[in-house]
Amino acid sequence: MNNEVLWVLMAMAGYLLGAIPFGIVVSKAMGLPDPRTVGSKNVGFTNVLRVSGKKAGILTLIGDMGKGWVMGFAATQMLQQEWMILLVALAPFLGHLFSPFLGFKGGKGVATALGSVLGVEPAIGFLLLMAWLGAVALWRYSSGGALTAFGLFPLIASVARPTVEFVLFSVIVSGLIMLKHKGNIERLLNGTESKIGQKQV
Repeated sequence: MNNEVLWVLMAMAGYLLGAIPFGIVVSKAMGLPDPRTVGSKNVGFTNVLRVSGKKAGILTLIGDMGKGWVMGFAATQMLQQEWMILLVALAPFLGHLFSPFLGFKGGKGVATALGSVLGVEPAIGFLLLMAWLGAVALWRYSSGGALTAFGLFPLIASVARPTVEFVLFSVIVSGLIMLKHKGNIERLLNGTESKIGQKQV
């Protein structure tokens, strides 16, 4: 198959895979509340964990990270040009943020972005994961962990894989995550952000 055709098909498949809202799928399968109707009304891991418990939260995390990892890893195995690989890795992240199944709305993309980076560049993905977990363990703010990890992503990219394509990828991903966390940033600054283990008010 022509390389250009392959990457277009992979990018389309990645977008559709990324658009699957695992938080909703898991919650419905377990007979739990639709995360869009409770808590922060976000479909991602943190809200599902908070309102439906650890099992549902972990399954959501695995699903959301997995869809990013699958496409990122597949792209590195099947494509040669870096820009093609990174566009395919970006696709599930964009699908998660702007899901056609949810009226082109979606989650905040942290888990899916981590999965994509782990699929493309495992060492950098691992650093981001450790930064996220470390910040969460220190401050107990899921949003704080995400903002810390992806605030560092462009810096880590510029040192560990300083290609124009990868640094641009890191800036786009981090920028969109920051935009999706605008409300969280305001609450962190105001001291009203909910911590891990604290019920959403």
